[in-house]
Amino acid sequence: MKKSLQIGGAYVGIIVGAGFASGQEIVLYFTSYGFKGVYGALLAMVGFSIVGMCVAQVSSRLRTASHKDLIYQISGNAVGLILDYLLSLFLFGVAVIMFAGAGATLQQMFGLPIWLGSICMILLTIATVMMDVKSIINIIALATPYLLAIVSIIAIYAIATMDLTFVEQAVIAQQAQISSKSWWVTALLYMSFNIGVSFSLLTVMCGSVRNDKIAGMGGIIGGILLGALILLINFSLLAKMNVVIGLDIPMLALANEIHPLVGLLMTFSLLGMIYNTAVGMLYSFMVRFFKPDRPSFKVAVIFIGVLGFLASLAGFTTLVAKLYAVMGYVGLVLIIFIISAWFRKVRRIL
Repeated sequence: MKKSLQIGGAYVGIIVGAGFASGQEIVLYFTSYGFKGVYGALLAMVGFSIVGMCVAQVSSRLRTASHKDLIYQISGNAVGLILDYLLSLFLFGVAVIMFAGAGATLQQMFGLPIWLGSICMILLTIATVMMDVKSIINIIALATPYLLAIVSIIAIYAIATMDLTFVEQAVIAQQAQISSKSWWVTALLYMSFNIGVSFSLLTVMCGSVRNDKIAGMGGIIGGILLGALILLINFSLLAKMNVVIGLDIPMLALANEIHPLVGLLMTFSLLGMIYNTAVGMLYSFMVRFFKPDRPSFKVAVIFIGVLGFLASLAGFTTLVAKLYAVMGYVGLVLIIFIISAWFRKVRRIL
């Protein structure tokens, strides 16, 4: 159970920077749909749990060392080649966005230059990526209880002090809706995008677990925790939609409304989420091309870290952000292949 909890915590930790950090993502994909956003959150919870279990168990069974080991086995050489390189590009792109996001967060809160905040995050990420995979899993998993605690505090405060009813807030929330897609489509795309974010490190983590039942339980626990976080953040934002609508980082605004100290704690939480995702993305990218036990690995990590820093300064993040929507569909393709592979595994057992 301890190992399963570590995997589940790390599963959450990988995703939070890209999918939860500002709260804006939850507004767009869930809260802006009013009460239907709650159904979307529950659908995403089920999806995260099922797909997390499938990825974890198949990876454990195949002893995967990188996403390459799994992708080619479940999708074949032709489709595998496309998915492999798309996913690798996406990993680097999300890491760059995290570096730039850290710079922007530190500038907003403390007035530091963006480049300085980015360098600090890159140096911390590089130092962590040079550790072994078990240490990385433990570090990423540590942030999850802290995140759950602070989000719970914000949710309780938001609901206790809401000015309007949920029905009135739901009407305001719909003003933030920018997608014409149905609530269930956006929930599935949100889930599949984040599966794309977590897929690579999840295959690495669970590939080192010898018991596929333990790995699978970790995937289920992580999925339930992700769903719980979505629901908590969704209710927090819905309760205060008249206050946070139009804000870039609504969760930080709610935290500051409680007390500046809570705002400071939320800032550290944001940086922790960004750090977790940056580590997960950079490590997954590196193990795709280099073996961690080789001396060349550390040299390559530093080189790629410098490239990431330069890319973040050059406005590369704007270009990569456009890949987010594409990655939702790539994630759907991955989900189809991984669930098919899991069912084949079950059939062999039966």
